[in-house]
Amino acid sequence: MSRCAAARFLALSAWARECDFGHAFLFLPLLLGLGAAGWYTLPGIPTYALVACLTCVLCISLVAKPSIARTLALVALVLSAGMALAAFEDWRRSTMLLDSPVTSEVRGRVVSREVGTRGSLRYVLDLGATSGPTIKRAPHRITLVVRARHTPFEPGAWMTVRARLSPPSGPALPGLNDFAFDSYMRGIGAIGFAYGVPVSTPPVAMPADGPEGILATPFALAATLRQAIGERIRATVPGDAGAIAAALVTNEERAIDRDTVETLRTAGLAHVLAISGLNMVLAAGTFLVGARTLLAMIPGFAHRFPVRKIAAVGALVMVGLYGLLSGGAVSAVRAWIMISIMLIAVLFDRPSISLRNIALSALLIIAVTPSAVLSPGFQMSFAATLALVAGYERWRRRRPRDRNALIDAVPGLSFLGRFTGGLVATSLLGGISTMVYAAAHFHTVTLYGLAGNILAMPVVSLMVMPSGVAAMLAMPFGLDAPFLWLMALGIRWMVAAADLVAGWGEPLATGRLWAPGLVMIAVGGAVMCMLRTWLALGGLGLVAAGLIGLAAVPASHPTVTISEDGRLVGVRTGDVLALNRARPPSFLADQWKAALAIRTLSKPEEEKDSRKKQDPSQRRGRSTIAPAQAKALLAALLARAQQDRSRFACRPDLGCAAVTPQGWPIVTIDEPSLLGAACDAARIVVASRPLRLETCRSGALLFTSRSMRATGAVEIAAGPDGEPEVHTAFESLARNWQRHRAYDWRSARFTDEGTAAADD
Repeated sequence: MSRCAAARFLALSAWARECDFGHAFLFLPLLLGLGAAGWYTLPGIPTYALVACLTCVLCISLVAKPSIARTLALVALVLSAGMALAAFEDWRRSTMLLDSPVTSEVRGRVVSREVGTRGSLRYVLDLGATSGPTIKRAPHRITLVVRARHTPFEPGAWMTVRARLSPPSGPALPGLNDFAFDSYMRGIGAIGFAYGVPVSTPPVAMPADGPEGILATPFALAATLRQAIGERIRATVPGDAGAIAAALVTNEERAIDRDTVETLRTAGLAHVLAISGLNMVLAAGTFLVGARTLLAMIPGFAHRFPVRKIAAVGALVMVGLYGLLSGGAVSAVRAWIMISIMLIAVLFDRPSISLRNIALSALLIIAVTPSAVLSPGFQMSFAATLALVAGYERWRRRRPRDRNALIDAVPGLSFLGRFTGGLVATSLLGGISTMVYAAAHFHTVTLYGLAGNILAMPVVSLMVMPSGVAAMLAMPFGLDAPFLWLMALGIRWMVAAADLVAGWGEPLATGRLWAPGLVMIAVGGAVMCMLRTWLALGGLGLVAAGLIGLAAVPASHPTVTISEDGRLVGVRTGDVLALNRARPPSFLADQWKAALAIRTLSKPEEEKDSRKKQDPSQRRGRSTIAPAQAKALLAALLARAQQDRSRFACRPDLGCAAVTPQGWPIVTIDEPSLLGAACDAARIVVASRPLRLETCRSGALLFTSRSMRATGAVEIAAGPDGEPEVHTAFESLARNWQRHRAYDWRSARFTDEGTAAADD
């Protein structure tokens, strides 16, 4: 027998053993998730091509005899099925996204509301009507922030207010998270803020009555209950402790101070805020143990009735209510499904903690919402749970060893050792398994997460969550205050531990890493957890290949970054990113800083008192600057920028200038009459106005807010020949969550032919 044949025989034998263990089933959610992710991230795949591929591989898998070819056909079949699920969800959502910013009077029905850090309220509205002007392609659902003091509107109530609405933003840089995709999948068509105080208004007929209309009343009742519980907790426990306590119960995190959230994230404790498997396991475990203990104390009850199963039924009802109060977050839904499967397994005397339960919960979520596979909550929660359950199963199969006589002699030492060892093990497994996803989505890696979890998690497990469960059970009777006080005490301890650990240093900034390498590490880690035989070494090989790829492929370091509206521009020099705005939007600046691994953001040098000396007729887009004056103005700005290349030189309301390390002059203009002089003086010109001109006669690169509607955010790097290389967030507008960018409200049609055809 040749070596190749022997290796194949050994591999097939090992795979047969894995199938006997039932591990082939574990690959179904992995392959379905990869297929769904491919549908959303790869260039547009025609639906008819997907159907043809699905039909072919189905025929092959049914006709072919058991062999490697048939196995590959089955793999292709599951991948294609994942793509089909994603395509169906894309068709089913059909969310109408607002095409351009607009100020209008909106009338809508309140779906839910959430409290902000400074007393603001964030409403989710079903939009009923607009006026002054009437929006032609009005979205069906919007989010609206109201900062003015007013009596809060309850879910189901109708309000009217004048508001500024904007489309959901795209990626801050090419390759980053597309917020328009997230909004599209959640059914949110626009975001905005209100001018003034909203007023109550009579209801109007909704544009379309679908399944949501049937479920509107139950959802409104659940939202009302959720808000009432959150407000009661925050009223009983003021400050961040109450806001965090409310977040642990209702998943409302906006009331927590941003500095506190950042401290928890730096200390590796941000996962506590999300209603995930940890929170739900602690809540279900507390209820299960408490109910079982109370029932066992009743004389004769435990001998007549199955106390364990009765407690499991009660815990099943409790986690269902907990999931309903969470607002439907992916991590909470995933945790609810998995905990429910575990509790149902208890009812049928089956193993409750197993990899199969994780696979079942993943299959259910992917089948209903395949877009969830791209969310960090889904990826990190499943990765951590998979690693923990796989570690638990390996520990359970370990060989028994002789116990230490000293441990047996000292009362409580055995329990303390097991508790401490379990805490360290779970923190290590959870931190290592989610590290790759933190680097992929947030571009940082927490260095001291193990210490933060060791200091805080015992209090969270033994004090915070049990007190929270007791408070929820006592709240209908008005006896929740003592339990909430105890819960807040534990939360203050957790925040104090986070403050201590966060003071040791900032998270490690990784910047954007090579995406294929991250995928190989993630898939390899999953394979290592799912397989039991030596085939698990294949997962280790994938992890090693991914690490080698990350080390070999350098991170991209663009010289120039431009936001999708053209208002914010950055020029990178080493670890410094010079910005053209003295007060840049923190939403964009923070993402740029993390993705580019920048340490310092440099503010522009603005001419003193220029606003007072400037003629008012020259502000806000009035083309009154003469060509000679514009040329002299830009020449002066470029001269100042040449002297200090680490900063932009700016004239407020007119424009800015900078010089890149490669020597490219770059000019950003807010005044349209500067365009001609800018094209003559600069290599790169960025206009924050929707100009119709698409190119400069001088050959300079021109980017306007109009042209960038089709491209999204832009980054420019130096090519091999030293010339600028342009990379855009969008190569086309063929996907449904991008097509609103091609709509022209003036002509009421799509400017992109392919998009228009897709819409028709």
